[in-house]
Amino acid sequence: MTTHFTKEAFDTFQIDGLEKRMEAIRERIQPVFKQIGQEVLPDLTVHLAEDIYVHIAQHARRKVNPPNDTWMAFSPNKRGYKMLPHFQVGLFDDHLFIWLAYIYELPNKSQYATKLLQQQDILHALPSDFVISYDHMKKDAQRIDETSLEQGLVRFRDVKKAEFLVGRHVPADQVSSMSHEELVNLIRNTYEQLVPIYKKIQ
Repeated sequence: MTTHFTKEAFDTFQIDGLEKRMEAIRERIQPVFKQIGQEVLPDLTVHLAEDIYVHIAQHARRKVNPPNDTWMAFSPNKRGYKMLPHFQVGLFDDHLFIWLAYIYELPNKSQYATKLLQQQDILHALPSDFVISYDHMKKDAQRIDETSLEQGLVRFRDVKKAEFLVGRHVPADQVSSMSHEELVNLIRNTYEQLVPIYKKIQ
């Protein structure tokens, strides 16, 4: 069994049909998620000083359209993750994403946004390859120094469907050439940079 994301894993999203694509996600991607979860979970539990649980997306509500991406999430809630700030690892067809995610299902979204607006310096202090997205459904993301951070955070605060995700995008060809150890170390390193933000914006 492979323990890293191969080119075939990224090619999964070119497969037509919900059932066939989901079968490939279960075979090519989810076993890697499980392995990553086993290794990264203890670190996050220690760093966050709370129990953390792994959630692997099952896309159970989909009846026709196959997913364009898939992911796993780390959350302090055993039953779910969307209603809380959480950490993600996932794939589109052309890149891996590693996020700290505040998505639209989050209650008290405006409170998190207000705190982020007050603490923008901690975002600007992140390494230069970190990116921001305002919609987890879309592929595109912008480097922090190339986006209007304040404008994006105001929108996150005021618009119900707006989101805020910060982390790394890594091209598929780069990821598929990594060993399992290199991949896990990249995820760990990314989360080490993001944990202080998570803790400060509680």
